[in-house]
Amino acid sequence: MSSKNIVVIPGDGIGAEITTAALSVAQAAADKCHISFTYETKQAGGAAIDAYGVPLPEDTITACRRADGVLLGAVGGPKWDNVAPELRAEKAILGLRKELGLYANLRPIKVFPALAGQSPLKPEIVSSVDILIVRELNGGIYYGARQEATVINGVEQACDNEIYSRPEVERIVRLACRAAIGRKGKLMSVDKANVLATSRLWRKVAAEVVQDFEQVQLNHMYVDNCAMQLVLNPGSFDVIVTSNLFGDILSDEAAVLSGSIGLLPSASLGDGTGLYEPIHGSAPDIAGQGLANPLGTILSAAMLFRYSLSSEQAAAMIDQAVEQVLNDGYRTADIYQPGFTKVSTEEMGRQVIARLR
Repeated sequence: MSSKNIVVIPGDGIGAEITTAALSVAQAAADKCHISFTYETKQAGGAAIDAYGVPLPEDTITACRRADGVLLGAVGGPKWDNVAPELRAEKAILGLRKELGLYANLRPIKVFPALAGQSPLKPEIVSSVDILIVRELNGGIYYGARQEATVINGVEQACDNEIYSRPEVERIVRLACRAAIGRKGKLMSVDKANVLATSRLWRKVAAEVVQDFEQVQLNHMYVDNCAMQLVLNPGSFDVIVTSNLFGDILSDEAAVLSGSIGLLPSASLGDGTGLYEPIHGSAPDIAGQGLANPLGTILSAAMLFRYSLSSEQAAAMIDQAVEQVLNDGYRTADIYQPGFTKVSTEEMGRQVIARLR
């Protein structure tokens, strides 16, 4: 296999610590699977503001476009809260999504058996949870026309417009179908078709697209019912595909099931370079103390192998090593309980590497 090139963006706060641990695991897995990759480090977020005056330098964009995958730590923090809106550190994420054409966010929600007791729900409810949420990322109400608060006929009002086109729905549902084929083959399309015109288009197009995927069983669910079922019966879901707004809300709700956001990875995919990052923030209050949980970033690296480097072997190897290290009782501060072994960010990475098989 020819060598692949990865761009690593540590970002801010704990970003450098968690990406370092994830890179160590990724390199060890690559060596075992005879995969060759190189990486280069670039800046984005607050670190880029400090160094270049902008949250997303052109040099970073150029490097990401030519890379085979991008691994991101986290961006933002109170230090940059008072900059001009167009210079906020979080603009780096939106900029990368736009520049790389990323239209799908994949967020796996898995409750590891060893941590089922730490979920806010009963262990028997969450023990079988293994969900993949596929969120449309580049359309919908977040990108529609809007009218900021204005006084009209003496009444202050504002407006946000939700628009979806057939091609936007087709491409995200196709991606979700392909993902479902590699899992249980069950696809839940979530909408609000009883009220919203965009949801009625979404439901119609989803039903048409799935006809090309005979291995996939499609069902539809209203978003309010889905939100309820994620609490009552989360183990019933396999793959969920939904719009930008609904996906934003449902994926954050589902993230709570695992017991710690430090465990959860994500992938943003499109027609070019994929972007991989944990779902948590930069946690500047614990930066540099070895307290950060690197497992979400390590699992994001596994997704990078799976979706951008086409190595299911390396991805599965990392996934299994993470589950084993938790079964063996190793815990970072966010998931520690008496009776287990508390380890630092760096040590957790070493323990995962020791279990790569």
